[in-house]
Amino acid sequence: MALKTPEQYWDSLRRLKRRVFILGEEIAEPNDHPIVRPTTNAVAKTYELAQQPEFAGLMTAKSPLTNETVNRFCHIQGSTGDMIKKVKMLRLMGQQTATCFQRCAGLDCMNSLYGITWEADKEMGTEYHARFRRFLDRVQTEDLVCDAAMTDARGDRSLAPHEQADPDLFLHIVEQKQDGIVVRGAKAHQTGALNSHEVVVMPTTAMKAGSEDYAVAFAVPADAEGITYIYGRQSCDTRKLEATTGDVGNPNYGGQEALIVFDNVFVPWERVFMCRETAFAGRLVERFASYHRASYGGCKVGMGDVLIGATATIAEYIGVDKASHIRDKLAEMTHMNETLHAGAIAASADGYRLESGNYMVNILLANTCKLNVTRLPWEISRIAQDIAGGLLVTLPGECDFANPQTGPYLKKYLMGVSRVPVEAKVKILRLIENITMGTGAVGYLTESIHGAGSPQAQKVMIQRYGNWEHKKDLAKKIAGIV
Repeated sequence: MALKTPEQYWDSLRRLKRRVFILGEEIAEPNDHPIVRPTTNAVAKTYELAQQPEFAGLMTAKSPLTNETVNRFCHIQGSTGDMIKKVKMLRLMGQQTATCFQRCAGLDCMNSLYGITWEADKEMGTEYHARFRRFLDRVQTEDLVCDAAMTDARGDRSLAPHEQADPDLFLHIVEQKQDGIVVRGAKAHQTGALNSHEVVVMPTTAMKAGSEDYAVAFAVPADAEGITYIYGRQSCDTRKLEATTGDVGNPNYGGQEALIVFDNVFVPWERVFMCRETAFAGRLVERFASYHRASYGGCKVGMGDVLIGATATIAEYIGVDKASHIRDKLAEMTHMNETLHAGAIAASADGYRLESGNYMVNILLANTCKLNVTRLPWEISRIAQDIAGGLLVTLPGECDFANPQTGPYLKKYLMGVSRVPVEAKVKILRLIENITMGTGAVGYLTESIHGAGSPQAQKVMIQRYGNWEHKKDLAKKIAGIV
């Protein structure tokens, strides 16, 4: 079964026995919870589209590992063409859901570990790559969702992992046994944690001498003993608990974050892909970050397409769509959105083959793409709010429209162009609100800044790969300086 159906995906999640807390309560069936269900729908869409012939070229790929057609979210990229298709797939998913669909990080994690484990084996004589390939075989065959667990709690950021007042502020090995290791710590901001079958852990930073126990990578089932999930709050999240969905904005889809606590979790050796090899920790972090930073020029662009469409629609609904300054603003939104996509496509097209056989993005272009992502979606959102107007934040609730005493007033005074029902105007305003301020803003705006590293992290990589000495030589040659 290389390709799950959405129904099979839902069933597979319900079979997991996890310890999950949402809004202070332990929840036995988290994926059926009103706050979580839309986020699971978003991941299920990756399974749905893979079943549809018109999207098969983007959503699926032929795996050289299993020799079967697999979901591209489980695929190891074997060419620059693969990487370009990945970016286009992510844009498609953003267009279909207008939210974070949560499988990108797992995909980038698997591609990172594929090459790093191969290099570790070559340089140190370890057996990590064979272990990882066996794990990957199962991921592809069963079409699993993997949570990419990189970010630690981190505590005092001026201190190394082993220097922290509490050693658990970075996930680490607390015991080594004959049959595996025991780990303790937490991973924060975990996208799609409750929608994943496996948790794949990586170090969060480069490691120096003294922090060997923190240089660890492994995979555990999402319901492994000792794991606790604490669901993260989002702006306007309790609207999903209301009886109606009119105020949600995007009632069918949503993104998800959680804190994952590892309380003395046992990991058998077969699932360990790095164990105290500090020399490879930083290399893995850099590779994952670069893959993931290029990904943002796909998913955020797809969400941007929806936001631009919603903004153009509200302009039409209030009768300003023909105004030259509105059309100019829509053109500016489109220019910025396509700039992000161009960066991701360029980083993919200019990628290169690793010794392990899979392909790596152009690191400089990937970081340039992501630095743009930390800025342009915010400007796109500003223009969307500008065109939408103040009603975006003063609109009464759906219950007020349903009230026989207030509803007629609202339908009378909130009318735009007469041919458009007020209900349609309200729905498109709520969608803009969701993407730019509500639960959707987590996946579109906050993730754009902090996902795959903050803006400063991209600047560090741009400094590292900018090759200023070469550029100085070019200038000196043109200027005739010996």
